[in-house]
Amino acid sequence: MEFQKGKSPFYPGQPVPLELFTGRQLQIDRIERAIKQVTLGKPQSIYLTGDYGIGKSSLASFVRALAEKRHNLFGIHVLLGSAENEIDLASKTVKAVLETESYEPNKTETVRNFLAKYIGNQQIFGLTLNFDALKKDAPDISRGFLPFLREILNKLQPSGTKGIVLILDELNGITKNPQFAYFIKNLVDENALSASPLPLLLMLCGVEERRKEMVLKHQPVDRIFEIIKIEPLNNEEQIDFYQKSFTSVGCKTDPAALQNIANYTGGFPKAMHIIGNNVFWLDKDNVIDMSDAVRGIVSAAKEIGEQFVDDQVYKELKSKDYQSILKKLGKENFDIGFDKSEIEGKLNEAEKKKFNNFLQKMKKLNVLKSGTERGEYIFSNRLIRLYIRMNSVKE
Repeated sequence: MEFQKGKSPFYPGQPVPLELFTGRQLQIDRIERAIKQVTLGKPQSIYLTGDYGIGKSSLASFVRALAEKRHNLFGIHVLLGSAENEIDLASKTVKAVLETESYEPNKTETVRNFLAKYIGNQQIFGLTLNFDALKKDAPDISRGFLPFLREILNKLQPSGTKGIVLILDELNGITKNPQFAYFIKNLVDENALSASPLPLLLMLCGVEERRKEMVLKHQPVDRIFEIIKIEPLNNEEQIDFYQKSFTSVGCKTDPAALQNIANYTGGFPKAMHIIGNNVFWLDKDNVIDMSDAVRGIVSAAKEIGEQFVDDQVYKELKSKDYQSILKKLGKENFDIGFDKSEIEGKLNEAEKKKFNNFLQKMKKLNVLKSGTERGEYIFSNRLIRLYIRMNSVKE
C-alpha cells in the first residue's frame, strides 16, 4: 500500500500552536510578572524583540493565551503589517477584536455585541465586516483609543475580566510614520495620568531596529518600555520541540537524528519549522532516523536559500573568487561572528586581494555588519548565516 502522510506538525512562517510551544521560560516569567501587575491595576508596557524568525509572534500568541486562561485578562493581538498610521491601527484593532475567538466564548459574544455595527451579514463560514462603517469611525476611534479600550473592559467586567492585553505585531511599516511613536507615548502617558488607569499590558513585537526607529522619531519612547529579548532556543529546547512535534503525529524518533537536525537550525524557530517540515515529508515509515535527518537538512537548505539568500547574495556575487570566499566562510565553525584575519589566513592569494571588497559588498547587501572589535564581522541575520553554512554542507 502507498504510504500516506497525515497533517504536518510544523508551521513554517506561522505562529506555532500552543500545544507545541517550547522554551522561552525566562521571557514568559518576566511577561507574567507584568501581567500580574496589570491584574492589580498597574499598567505595563513591554517591547518584545529579537531577530527575524526568532518566534516573536508565537510567544505573543502564547502570552495572550496565558493572560486569558490563567489571569482573566482579555487579549487583543493586532497584526499591523499594512498599517501606515494610527487610523489604520484603530481599524485593525477593531478587526482583531471581532475576528479573534476568545478562550471564553461568552467574552467573544460580549465584544461582538458591543461592536455589532461593524459586523456585516453573518455567513456560514464566519462573520464579515462592515468596512464602510469601520472606515467612517476609525478616525474617531484612533483619537479616543484609550476610552475605546476602556469601554471594551467595561463591557467585560461583569464576567470578571481584570484588564486588557494589547499586542501590536508586525511593526515594519508603521514605525516609519513619526506619528506612531507619538501615538504610543501619548497612549501610555494618558493612561498613567488618568484618575483611574486602565489595567493594560501594552506589548509591541518587533526587531530592535523598529524600536530605534520609534525613538529616533520621538526620543521619550525610549523610557516607556521594558525590553524583553528573545534569544535562539538552546539545544535542549530544540530537542524537546522536535520530540513533541514528531510524537504528536505518531512518529518515532532516533535521538541522534534529532540532535543532527538541531545542529543546523541555529535555534531559530523559523528554521526549525522549515527543516522539520522537510524531514517530515521525506520520511516514509513514521520513524525519524539519521537518513531522514540528513535528507531533510539538504532539502531545507534549498528552501531557505530560495527564500532568504539567493536573490540577495549569490546572484550579486558573480566573481568566482567571491563565490569561493563565501563557500570557505560557510564551512568555518563559528556562530554568527568571525575575525577577518582568521578567515583571511585560509584564503589563496587571489582571494586575499578581493577579501576587503567582498566584505564591503556583503555589508552593502546587509548580510554582514561590523562588530564591536576591530576586524570583527557579524552576520546581520542568523538565517542567512545558517543557509550559507548549510549550502556549503550540501555542496
